Order: sequence, then structure tokens, then C-alpha cells
Amino acid sequence: MLRPLAPFLSLALLAQPAPYQKAPRAIQEVLDAPGTPSLLASPRGDRFLLAEFERHPSIAELAQPMARLAGLRFNPLNRGPHTPPRLKSLAIQGLEGAAKPIALPSGLSLGQPRWSPDGARFVCIGATAGANELWVGDAATGKLRQIAGLKLNAILGSPMAWMPDGRLLCKGVPQQQGPAPQAPAVPVGPRIQENVGKAAPVPTHQDLLQNAYDEARFEFLGQTQLVLVDLGSGQVNPVGKPGLYASAEPSPDGRFLLVARLQRPFSYLVPAAQFPVREEVWDRSGALVHLAADLPLAEEIPIEGVRTGPRRLHWRPTEPATLAWVEAMDGGNPKVKAAFRDRILMQAAPFKAAPVELLQLHSRFANLEWAERGDLAVIREYDQDRRWLRTWLLDPAKPFQARLAFDLSSNDRYHDAGAFQTRLLPNGHVALRQSALHQSEGALFLAGNGASPEGDRPFLDRFDPATLKTERRFQSAKDAYESLVALLPDGRFITRRESPAEAPNYLLHGAETKVETGVETGAETRALTAFQDPLPQLRKIQKKLVKYTRPDGVALSFTMYLPPDYKAGERRPAVVWAYPLEFTDASTAGQVTGSTNRFTTIGGMSHLFFLLSGYVVLDNATMPVVGDPKTVNDTFLDQIVASAKAAIDKADELGVIDPKRVGVGGHSYGAFMTANLLAHSTLFKAGIARSGAYNRTLTPFGFQSERRTLWEAPDMYLKVSPFMSANHFNAPILLIHGEADNNSGTFPIQSERLYAALKGNGQAVRYVTLPLESHGYTARESIEHTLWEMIHWFDQHLK
Repeated sequence: MLRPLAPFLSLALLAQPAPYQKAPRAIQEVLDAPGTPSLLASPRGDRFLLAEFERHPSIAELAQPMARLAGLRFNPLNRGPHTPPRLKSLAIQGLEGAAKPIALPSGLSLGQPRWSPDGARFVCIGATAGANELWVGDAATGKLRQIAGLKLNAILGSPMAWMPDGRLLCKGVPQQQGPAPQAPAVPVGPRIQENVGKAAPVPTHQDLLQNAYDEARFEFLGQTQLVLVDLGSGQVNPVGKPGLYASAEPSPDGRFLLVARLQRPFSYLVPAAQFPVREEVWDRSGALVHLAADLPLAEEIPIEGVRTGPRRLHWRPTEPATLAWVEAMDGGNPKVKAAFRDRILMQAAPFKAAPVELLQLHSRFANLEWAERGDLAVIREYDQDRRWLRTWLLDPAKPFQARLAFDLSSNDRYHDAGAFQTRLLPNGHVALRQSALHQSEGALFLAGNGASPEGDRPFLDRFDPATLKTERRFQSAKDAYESLVALLPDGRFITRRESPAEAPNYLLHGAETKVETGVETGAETRALTAFQDPLPQLRKIQKKLVKYTRPDGVALSFTMYLPPDYKAGERRPAVVWAYPLEFTDASTAGQVTGSTNRFTTIGGMSHLFFLLSGYVVLDNATMPVVGDPKTVNDTFLDQIVASAKAAIDKADELGVIDPKRVGVGGHSYGAFMTANLLAHSTLFKAGIARSGAYNRTLTPFGFQSERRTLWEAPDMYLKVSPFMSANHFNAPILLIHGEADNNSGTFPIQSERLYAALKGNGQAVRYVTLPLESHGYTARESIEHTLWEMIHWFDQHLK
């Protein structure tokens, strides 16, 4: 007997695509408002660019062709980023006078400007439907012009690097490459992979190669012809033969090129960054001078391990032609007991003498920076077991005589010294900036967030490498948020200042005087810009930092936002938005992040839009998971439930929320948290989980900071997987996921399977997938629809 078709037809209709919903008018006005342009200071320090980018491209732009190969995503028609940045406006301004708008070419997406080392011009990549073009701007006039006949290949990283003579070394598309490979109409045979007993614990990478056609296509589209471009004349000269070049970097003296060339065999398990690679030194004609490294396919890197052989190869910026790199001393395996994990080496041209070993590190290498005078290197190492960061100072002329500058937990924001400031050298390389004042000559500069129990107060410090002492040069006022944007050559600096009542603007701070005088002037400050508040209606939003304590003594906090129409004494429905973080100790777990002194702006798919619908928002409600890094997730559920309850109790105590009408939400790992809170507590009336992972058996070789595999800790993997508790969720959940999610671990199948499990167990759930969207959502249509879904979901269940 034939079954009736009607029930099946109705289910099919429910799964059909629905039109994009528009967000409420108040939200659309916020999305339409202009943002504050970014400031890009010239290396000369005499002028700057003001660049504003389109924030929300149309869904039509996301619908452009996309190749997903070897862990990369790009437009195969123009061989560049799939959704390139698009300048909305560009202006140039001196330190005196007004900004001068720059006319942008039509018919292309112009990307981030980059200054030349001499500050005489800047360059941008212009993406069209069929090419990535090179555009050059004149610093004096602001006029833009195209370098004719050059198509850039931006698939494998940045397609350009500065030569010391002012030319650009570019990765171009070969002019006579031949026809592209065609997909076989009929399969030529099975796809076979084999392992002969070697352990290869691989994370769940996205967009990997799948077959021989993918290999051929990746090799064809990634092909690059290196060229030297004279920006004055527009002349383009090829260097060497075409190849699959991941990077190309000129030596500081311009005599050599360091070229990383990918090799076969490719892999179906790991992305392009782990393919076989030859690191070659060429002369400027393209002839091989020195083979710096020849690394095989890296499919067997241990969990939290590193590749063996030379890695992080680069030119030392203050030497004519000296290579520096790092090598593992423990086989790249953190589980191997070893006195030293990494060592740093360097080798000068003509690369005949043996490499010089500079330093051995007890923990894993994290970073290496060179100071501009050439007599100092700053080296960082990271201890994964302790989550500890150490910073060393070393004179390259005195190997192994390093001095410890900073030694603290990587989670300790209150004592973070900040980031060393850099500058673009005349040779096109970047080095740490050093002071030229005679009383602080050679000092480095540090800028940081200035975290404190009252919130962030950004700072700028001078750091003396000889004494290891810092001197504070600037710190944001307590009633504002002001952070460093640019440190100018003469010692002046530019900050971006904002407050709850002031729109962000840029200020110029008074200079140190030149070396000859030997004294510093007073701290003169004046405004460079005068941007106005584009959304005065948001100034009625109130916000406050709220601190409280979990029952186990861990300090917690959230930023409490009250909607524009809030009246004292009201108890409103509330949204808790959070993201769990792991800590080794309670003292750092309780440290405050962010600042309530920032100018309130809302954009994208932000949960702060709930404020315009009358909700109280408990933003960044801290969800610390404290414990030994090796076992911390054994108590993940207990700790997030305790943190969530503490947040609700505190807001209830303040009298601003109705504790029986609270929703919870999060993105990515926050979505994982959200699903677990609904499955293991009765604190919330509903939840919103965006782009999450819910079945940890699908990420069996670790997740987030979890170091154990599924087979080492099966009980924990099952316990923290909300998929396994789909039969007793305690509140409805809205699942949202981008159909082209590219984040490791959050494949769309995670939401698909959780929806099926919840539906199969009779739970209340809504599942929305966004066409063409990745881990974060960018198209205007997707943004508005996501906000519509979120607001309607909580309106339905909380109001």
C-alpha cells in the first residue's frame, strides 16, 4: 500500500529556504552608521591615512566563486581572498591642516593601504572580478594609479614585500600558464590513504584537498611568477621561474631573496602550511645560492607539538644578509622529557660557515624580535604546562648571555608589560623602535592594555634594556579610554581617545626633543580629528562594571548594560553573553577585562542589539575554568554552572533583572557553553548558540585547550558533550550556523547533528543555517537575519 505523501511534503516545505528577514528599524540605523576610520601613520611621521572599510558586504559578494583547497579559501577567478576588504573612504592628512579625500577607483574592492619605507607613496591591492591589481598612491597629491599589466596572486599569503631600493617584490600570476585542469567527467579510481603504524593525531581541519583533481587545481591556481616592480616607471621584471611560492622576502641589503616553495606530495590530512617546503636563498636573477631548509610533509606533528627542522626562517633586519631560525630539540614533541625544547640559530651570507647558536630555550619558542640598532634581540618562550611566558634580552654578539626581562603567567593581565613597538626600516624590514634621546638612548617602547581591577587603562612605557626598568610616558585617564595608535620618529605619538560621551578621535601628543638638546619638552596635546557622534540615541545606554564572587572564592565580573528606556527600579528580562576561558589559578581567573569608559558602539551580529529591544545585557560574564591544564575540563560543567548562577544572583541582587526571565548565548566555544548550561542547569528560560561544537567525539584529538585525546579521557569527552545530553535539555535553544564554517572543530555537522538529536528527543529547538557564511557572519542580509532570529527567539521565550 502506498503511503500518503502529504506529511512528507509538509516536512520538505519546512526545510525550504526562507527569505532573509530585516532587522528592526532601530537596528538598521545603527548598522548604517559610519564607523571611525583607522589611522595609518607614514613612516616619516609627517602625515597619515584615514581608512574606513565597508563593514557588511552584500550576500551577492559572498556568492562569488570560492575555491576551498588545502585549508585555504580564495576566489579562483582573480586568485585572491574570497571576500576582500573594500575601502569605503580614504583620506590623507598632515599633522597640520584638514584631511584631503582621495578619489577611489570604481569597479573594484580596494584593500588595506601599505606605506612605502620612505613615506613617499602607499600601495593597495585592488580586487576585480578577474584580477588582483596593484595600485599606487602618491603621498603628496593622494592620487592613485594602477601598475598596468600586473596581476597579483594572493592565494598563498601576502603578494608583496618592499625592496631596500623602493621597488616591490611581488607574486604575480604567470602570463603563459596554459589551460586550467578540468574535473574528470568519470572517476578514474578510488581514493586511497594508508598508515603503516605511525601516530598522526590530526586536528579537524576544514577545506582540505580531497582528490587528484583538487591537487592539480591547487597547484595550478597557486602558481606564482616573482616579479620586481618599479613603482615610478611601472616596469615589471620577472625573477626566476614560476613556482608554488608560499613566501618571498628580500634580504635587508637587497642582494638575496628568501623563497619558500611548496613541494609534492600534498596531503589530504593537513593544510598547505604543513606541505613539504624548500626554503631557498636566491640572488636577484633567481639563481639558487643556498638551500636553507628542505622539510618533508608534516602529517605527524604531535598534539601541541611543532615541526622538526628549521622553522620561522627570516632575515635579521639590521644585518645585510643574515638568516635566523628556530629548531626543536625535543623532536617537536611536548610529551618528550627534555632539558631544552628549542634553540635559535643564525647564519650570515655567503652561508658557508656553520650556523651560530644564539640561545637554547627550556620551553617552546614563542616569538623573536630584533631591535633597530642591531645590538638587541627580544625572545619569548611559552611553557604550555604552566601557561607561563618568559621574555629574554640577548645581544646577538654574545650568544647564550641572555637576561630575563619578564617572567609571568600568560593569563596575568594586571602585570602584562605590553607589546614592544616596531617601525618600518628604510630597507623595508620591521624592527623594534628605540629611543634617540641621549638620556634614554637605546630604550625600547612598550604599549599595553593596562588592565586593572577598575578596567583597562592603556599605557605607553619606555623600557631600559640595561636596567630592565620601565618609565611610564603615558596612561589613559580614569574617565576615558585612550590607546596608542602610532609612535612617530621624533618621539611624538598619536592616540585614539573615547569615553562614554565622546566619539573616538585621534590626538597628537607632545614630543621628546632631538638628541642634540638632550631634554624633553612638556606634554603638549592637540586633536587631529573631530569626528561626531553618529548615533546619539545610543548615549542613553547605561553601563557599569559589576564584580562578585563564585561560591568557591573565584572572583567574577560582568559589564551590565541597561537599555536606553530603562527606568530605575524596573526588573527586565536579561541576556547573559559569555565565553569560557581556562586558567591555572584563581587569582588570574578573577582579573577584570575591558573598560566601561569606551564609547558604546554596536555592529555586526552583536548581542548588544538586545538593548534596543528592552533587555538588560550582562556582557562578558566571566566563566573561568580553573585547574591543572592537564585535567581542567574534568570540572568544566560544575564551574560554568556555578559561574552562571553567580552572575544571575548578582544581577538579581542589584534589582535590575527578573531572574525567571534570563536567556544565555554565545558564539563558538560560547555556543558549546550555552548548550551545556541548558543541558545541565535550570537557570535559563532559553538559549542561543551560534557556530558551536556539541559532540566532542568529532574533535577526538583535543579541543580548545584540552590536551588529552578522546582515547585518553573518554569519560570527560562524553560528559562535556551536550549532544550526549540531548534527551534532557531544560530550555529551548536556537542554533545558528554558517553553511561554510571554516573554523577547526565547528563543522556545520555539529549543529546539524545536535538539532537532529534534540528533535528526536522531543526538545524545543530551532535550527538556522546561513548560506555562504563562515565561522563569523559578514553579509548584511545574514547579519540582519541573525539579529531578527535572536531577538524573536528571546521575545518568544523571555517576554
